[in-house]
Formats: sequence, structure tokens, C-alpha cells
Amino acid sequence: VRPKINMESISIFEIIKVGIGPSSSHTMGPWRAALSFLNHLNKNKQINEVTEIKTYLYGSLAKTGLGHGTDKAVMLGLSNEDFLTIDTDKIDEKINQINQNACINISESHAIPFNYKQHILFEFKKSLDYHPNGMRFDASLSDGTTVSREYFSVGGGFVVTHASDQIAQNPIKTEYPCHTQKDLLDNCNKLNLTISELVMLNETAWQSEAETRKQALYIWNEIKNCIFRGVNKSGLLPGGLKVRRRAYDLNKKFLQGQKFNNVADWIKAIKKGPKDFNTVNKWISVFALAVNEENASFGRIITAPTNGASGVIPAVLMYACCFTPNFDEDEIVKFILTAGEIGTLYKKGATISAAMGGCQAEIGVSSSMAAGALTEALGGRKEQVCQAAEIAMEHHLGMTCDPIGGLVQIPCIERNSMGAIKAITASNMALESDSSAARLSLDNVIQVMWETALDMKSKYKETSEGGLAKIPVNIAEC
Repeated sequence: VRPKINMESISIFEIIKVGIGPSSSHTMGPWRAALSFLNHLNKNKQINEVTEIKTYLYGSLAKTGLGHGTDKAVMLGLSNEDFLTIDTDKIDEKINQINQNACINISESHAIPFNYKQHILFEFKKSLDYHPNGMRFDASLSDGTTVSREYFSVGGGFVVTHASDQIAQNPIKTEYPCHTQKDLLDNCNKLNLTISELVMLNETAWQSEAETRKQALYIWNEIKNCIFRGVNKSGLLPGGLKVRRRAYDLNKKFLQGQKFNNVADWIKAIKKGPKDFNTVNKWISVFALAVNEENASFGRIITAPTNGASGVIPAVLMYACCFTPNFDEDEIVKFILTAGEIGTLYKKGATISAAMGGCQAEIGVSSSMAAGALTEALGGRKEQVCQAAEIAMEHHLGMTCDPIGGLVQIPCIERNSMGAIKAITASNMALESDSSAARLSLDNVIQVMWETALDMKSKYKETSEGGLAKIPVNIAEC
């Protein structure tokens, strides 16, 4: 049984967007849900009547919530902090302040008591029916009544409720809807457009072409800055696994100790360096590692389509920028538009939630997005774009989500590097292939991915109860 495809269109900027680590479903989603709950209380003029709020975390949110920072996300969301603007270096300070003061300011004029053990409850043995990533907020009011609301974090930072089909996106239908590969190719043929041109046209349902281009380049700027921050930070990642950052040492080694004050000069140095296969291959890993080490540290990253897979698209895009000829802003925009559109197909036809589909729904989808996007940006035909996306996913089918200690570190960080390499390989294969001879379509592989997700045992779906997560590892403090 396939999921019912949501006939509403999804902007590509809901798939590729600025986020905060370590998890889109376990950090950004609960954070957004907490903000939404406060908004619900505000709309009903109940915010100043609240005496207490209890948050219940169910299923995967409970089982890997500590490692993913779900508790911190809820606390910050209920404090009216925005993950898009918060100073990420001050997150721990804000959390400590809440715990020390034993209260949360749910509005500028109203604070309520907060006790961590009493007000954030991990329901390890319970799940809500709609989705494994379920949570409930119970607000006690001064008149003795309780306001309760359930939310479901369905992947990529998207949050839904029983009452409202969507919180994270606008219910808009584009002029040329594309819910499958067939729709995509049919519309391209009908209008004689490339895939990125069609996406640009459909994005006018939300904003002008100039604004879409500006936002795509903003995403690119955030990607560059994220990678640059990652290669300039050393030390251990938080969480108790004692995982050491590697991007810093590798970057230092490959640039022979040179230091740069800005990302532009750093990129120039990489471009001037060796371009043999081994060097390029190593740089791709550095780019991916840098992003996911930032993600693991509550850093600001680009969710594409999730945080656990946030290093794949940046690594492939930075590879293209540094190591392919004539890759300018036009190609960057084509890449981002195409990647986002492919992501929407998985969102509608399968899942981008590891709690629903395992890591194939994260690294697999991001690798597929990157493969198709690179093919488009390098001048591939629309059929080759879809073939590249299909090839990349084909070789991620069945991948489990098994983070050790619930932390988005082992094996998550390295998997982003592998996903990026697979994306580039898939693109190269498609660009040199006769796509008319392909026996599988992107629609086929999306369907199989969903069927695989349904067959996969829950212990392999972001619960840290199976796979690599079962290997005994000493964790000092999770």
C-alpha cells in the first residue's frame, strides 16, 4: 500500500531550508511543534492563564530524544526561541538558565514553573497511532481545565496535527503540479522546458523568479558558511561518544596548514590545488564531514531534506563548484531547484522520515536529490536527471537508521560522505548512459522504497534498538 499522495504542491524551499542540528524530525520538528502550541494558546487567548505545561514524547521521539536534543528543542520552543535566528553558541547557556531558574517564559509577560523530570516525560513504551514521532502538550489553566494537543514530526522539520493537515507548508497547488516522475517529464515535454526551468515556473506560486533565484543563492551562501565553520572547528563532539571532529585536521592537511579568514579565499585555495581523483575524493568527504559535525553540535545547517542527511547535497554542490569547469551561479540555482523538486517526490510518494523508513529515507533521498541535481546542472537531459536520481536511491534501499546512543554521529556522519560519493557516481553513470534503455524509473524506486519501509522492523527505524546501535559502546554522558 502506498501513501496517499498529498495533491498540494510543496515548495522546494520546504525541502531545502535553513535548519539547526542535530535532527530535523527530533529537534526542529518538536521545536516547531512547541511554538505552534504556544500560538494555539495565544489564538485562544489562554496563554496568560497557563499554570503548567507537560510535554509527552512518544515512540522514536522518546527512544532517541536525548541523543537528538528533543528535550532541549521543546524547552527552547516553549521559551519562544526561533531556531532560525537563535545564537547557536548560546543554546547550552539558555538551557542551563531555564533549569537554574526553574521556569520558562512562555511569553514576554508570563512565566510558568519548569521541572525537567516533571514536565518532559519520555514515554518509551508507548506510541501514537499516526506516526512514530508523536508528542503531546498538556497545558493546565488557572480555571482547572487542561488544553491538550498532539503533534507529529513527519520528517524534514514538517509537523502535522490531527486537526490540520499541514503546519510547515502553504496549501498551494502550482500551475503544473508534479507529484511523480511521470508528471515531471510530461510537463517538461508539454512546455519544452528543462526540469529546473519547470521548477522555477512552479515556484512562482509562492514568489517571483527573481525572489526564487535570490533564495536559492541564499541557501548556497549558508552552505558555504556551514562547511567553512565546520573545517575551522576542532575537538570532541558533544554527547559522550567522544567522537573527534575530523574535517578540521583533514582541511589543514590538504591545504598544508594554510589559514583563511573568509570562505571565498578558502574556496580559491581548493580550486588552485591538485585535482587528481584521490584528492577530489578526499575533499568531498571533508565537505560532508564538516557539515555533519556542525549538525551534531547543534549548529546551523541546511536541512536537505533532513538534518541527518544534511551533508550530502552541500558536499556534492561544493564538489561541483570547486572541481567542475564553468560552474557558476546559474548552475547553482539549477542544482538547488532540481534537488528540491526530487525531494518533493519522495515526500509525497514515500517518506523522508527515518522513523518511518530507516536511513534510506534520509541519506538515500538526499543522495538521490543530489545525483539528479548534479546531472541537471552539468547539462544532462531530463531523462538522465531522473535516471541519476533513480540509480542513487537504488543503492540505498533498505539502509537502516541505527544511531549509536541516539546521537546523530555514528554511523550518520560518515554515511553523508558515502551518500555524496554515490550521488556523484550515479550522475556520472546517467550522463554517459542512454536513458531510454533504463529498465527502472524514479517512480519505481520510490514505490519500492516505501514498500521496503513498510517491511522494515521498527528496531531499524531510528529507535537505536537494532543494527549498529546494539553494539556495546561506552557512552560517558548522553
